Amino acid sequence: MMNANAGRMDRWVRVVVGIALLAAAWMSGGPWGITLGVIAFIPILTGIFGWCPLYAIFNFNTCPFDRNRMSSPPKA
Repeated sequence: MMNANAGRMDRWVRVVVGIALLAAAWMSGGPWGITLGVIAFIPILTGIFGWCPLYAIFNFNTCPFDRNRMSSPPKA
């Protein structure tokens, strides 16, 4: 299972940037618009799911807490 590695502010910024890229794609049209539209889904999806594959590769984390540790029952 994927651990969250993107914090709240990081996620919001990613979604806003993704929406801005979608707007730019819609306005530009043509092959550049299609390319921007496809690229826009990367920050949107990483913002929604809270997990970035590049962060995982480089062992980077902006999430202030470990969600898996918080949801698992305490060990005896």
